[in-house]
Amino acid sequence: MKNYYFYTYLILSSTFFISCQNSPKKEKESTSEQKNISNNEWTQLSSSNSLEGWHIYQNESGEKTGWTVQEGVFTFNSEEAKGEGNKSLITNEKFLSFEIQFEWKLSPNSNSGFMWGVSEDLKYYAPYVTGPEIQIIDSETYGDDPENQIHTTASLYDMIAPDRVVAKDAGEWNTYYITINQEANSGKVVHNGEEINRFPLHGPEWDKMVENSKFSEMKGFGKYKEGHICLQDHPGIISYRNIKIRRL
Repeated sequence: MKNYYFYTYLILSSTFFISCQNSPKKEKESTSEQKNISNNEWTQLSSSNSLEGWHIYQNESGEKTGWTVQEGVFTFNSEEAKGEGNKSLITNEKFLSFEIQFEWKLSPNSNSGFMWGVSEDLKYYAPYVTGPEIQIIDSETYGDDPENQIHTTASLYDMIAPDRVVAKDAGEWNTYYITINQEANSGKVVHNGEEINRFPLHGPEWDKMVENSKFSEMKGFGKYKEGHICLQDHPGIISYRNIKIRRL
């Protein structure tokens, strides 16, 4: 009988020891998983010689053209574009909250834009019907005209003007570092190293801005927190390179 109790004690002690060893290991794994989620890596979105990861808006038939890739530079030339309908370039994936950085360059008098929250639903004829836009344009277009600063480079198009214009001349590379954080309700634009625009993404202040803009009658505008990222197809020649994104 003594042997029985002795062996029982050994078994229970071993089980308790193993259990205590396993518990911290599980907690450590859980902490590691959370760390990986919160510290996402930057992802390259611009391939060296292809549009991998991107496609032209609503182009299932493959008839729309206009974008080329050479040594990691995405270029849209409106004079060479073919096919009916909008030819903006959008990501295959959808994004919710993120940081994105890229370089852009345009020819004189050219126009483009960066959008997020874009829906490709066929009921929308263009990305700007749903996606808010950070303007990209030859800054000489509007100059110092006070009424058009909501349309100049780095503006939240037709809603908020940048603090100042820091764009380089047409033909030179500019940098954008844009943050879209839906949880924090915060958008931010850093242009050529200077933070020059910030705005909410939803709520009463956002609704008021939309109400006072050209987008007030577009029922889907700004409604898709998770959506495609877009590079706009406007007239002229516009190039993008070194496009990197990090999910938040």
